[in-house]
Amino acid sequence: MTEQEGQPLRLAISGTYSTGKTTLSEALSLATGIPRIDALSAREILLDLVPTKQFQHLEARELLTLGLRRLVERVHGEAAALTHGSFISDGSVLNEWVYGEVRMTVGLNPGAPLLDRALKALSGVVAKPFMRRYLDAYGAVVKERAARTYTAFVHLPVEFEMRRDGHRPVSERYRQLSDQLLLRTLDELRIPYHIVRGGLEERIRRIVDIFELPLLLEPAEAIRRAHERIEASREMVAERWIATRERPSLLRRIRYALRY
Repeated sequence: MTEQEGQPLRLAISGTYSTGKTTLSEALSLATGIPRIDALSAREILLDLVPTKQFQHLEARELLTLGLRRLVERVHGEAAALTHGSFISDGSVLNEWVYGEVRMTVGLNPGAPLLDRALKALSGVVAKPFMRRYLDAYGAVVKERAARTYTAFVHLPVEFEMRRDGHRPVSERYRQLSDQLLLRTLDELRIPYHIVRGGLEERIRRIVDIFELPLLLEPAEAIRRAHERIEASREMVAERWIATRERPSLLRRIRYALRY
């Protein structure tokens, strides 16, 4: 379904951590004039929820709260955009559910040190059955939402190393499993999707061709402007992040790890 056919394009840019969703969706929006929607980043939400904690110290309750906050933001953003027709979404309502499902396999905080992960696994033995039931229910809700909201997905596979910015709470195995689950879910829901690889300009031109989109700004200029906007936003968040982070003692790390 394309804009040229007179139908709105509600396109989700899909992929796991550090695959380039944010930069691509921003640049694609600038290049085509189609509005972009997103949610606050996990780091921004964490600054409000638990200002002094790092990701690898979060409890299940805090991770679930973070995921629900992002879901609410996405739903509000999509609802507003639907009144205008087409939109480009940075990620989709499936992302947080997928991340939760993969945590049931690799551990609640896969980016934490080995001691923290081992203690967290022990402390979660009793709670994990509930977590699985909760994620089943959460998954049913977001799958139904995705099936009736998005007309197509562009999926960005894991092609590049994870951005080393000191806060991403994941591992490479986590990224690979998330990537696989996202694709299986799109197949299950029968939502049309295209796997798009390569550099940013190559990706933009490929998407423009697939969906027959207007090109109002040359991709190179759109990419330049996107980088400027994203870096400015990241710098602002990073300043707040650095100002509120604390390096916990070993005793506090153990206490965090023993709370599932």
